[in-house]
Amino acid sequence: MSKEENLMDETTEPAEVPPGGEISRRDAVQLLVALPFAAILKCPTAEQLRARRFVDGALKSAAEGVAYAPRFFTPAEFRTARILADMIIPRDERSGSASDAGVPEFMDFMMIDRPGNQKWMRAGLAWLDAQSNTRFSKPFADAADSQREQILNEIAWPARAPLAMAVGVTFFNSFRDLTSSGFWSSRIGVNDLQYKGNLFVPDWNGCPPAALKKLGVTYDKFDRKELRLTPG
Repeated sequence: MSKEENLMDETTEPAEVPPGGEISRRDAVQLLVALPFAAILKCPTAEQLRARRFVDGALKSAAEGVAYAPRFFTPAEFRTARILADMIIPRDERSGSASDAGVPEFMDFMMIDRPGNQKWMRAGLAWLDAQSNTRFSKPFADAADSQREQILNEIAWPARAPLAMAVGVTFFNSFRDLTSSGFWSSRIGVNDLQYKGNLFVPDWNGCPPAALKKLGVTYDKFDRKELRLTPG
């Protein structure tokens, strides 16, 4: 299973992935750019700030040799959450992975801050272990990469998932969205987006031709009354 495919919106089908298999993180970001921020915006700004301070503190302590002790997850659950998050957003040549960005710690914070999420998270991780134990006689975290992917292949695409996997599909959708929220609200995630906002631009030469072409608009037909570009 493509590592980035899991990030697709639940209505997206595998057929939209370019021929050849995997898509790049850049392409995945273009497909998902609205998703993490939409999820994050559901949280009050104060909560977002608390979460980021908490995660930054945890990562700083870990860098100083103090291992993070989860408050909600058991050690086994935390290990599974870390593995699953990194399968959804792996490390690549552009930036770090979900765990590099502190996503597991972010999730742990959110489970305490929003206890209404605890039931689906704990039940979902238990479901993964049950599936792995049944198929491979070992918990999900101890399974081989190919074995883990075999399970995720059956729940990552809701439209084609077997009815018997409905519980796993629901869990994976929620876990993936929380992973995305945690990653793209982190410093690593923002850098990964290559966001260029809040920068002083001394000279504005208009929208680049390639962008105009992609949007199907042209400055030749600028609507001065509406102050907008019109289709070329």
